[in-house]
Amino acid sequence: MTPSPDLAIRLCRASFNRALAEADLDAIAPLLAPNAILITGTDSAILSGRKAQLLAWKREFAAADRTIYTRTADAVQVSSVEPIALEQGRWQGIATTTGLPLASGTYVAKWRRIGADWVIEAEIYLTLA
Repeated sequence: MTPSPDLAIRLCRASFNRALAEADLDAIAPLLAPNAILITGTDSAILSGRKAQLLAWKREFAAADRTIYTRTADAVQVSSVEPIALEQGRWQGIATTTGLPLASGTYVAKWRRIGADWVIEAEIYLTLA
């Protein structure tokens, strides 16, 4: 049985969070559209394309005191006219060495269904704390 789009996207987000916690680049790659765009929360740096994002995560995973980011969806709105959806929620970055929060805020993510899979096309983060 195929899950609803809302549930499918929430399951993809859980997989992405797990991949970040486990530093698993291979699990992140299929969740990103080839031309995915990410705009960071603090300096508004733009990471354009799956390859650029994977390189950024690879650097983050190699850091001695890396940060584990978790995104928590508050809402997923699915379009009734296109195979797209918008996820809105909260994010938090926790230092692995201390377990203390380093930053947090809100985010939005645009998803697109390609075949049976939902992939991230764009994410925008806002740092609030």
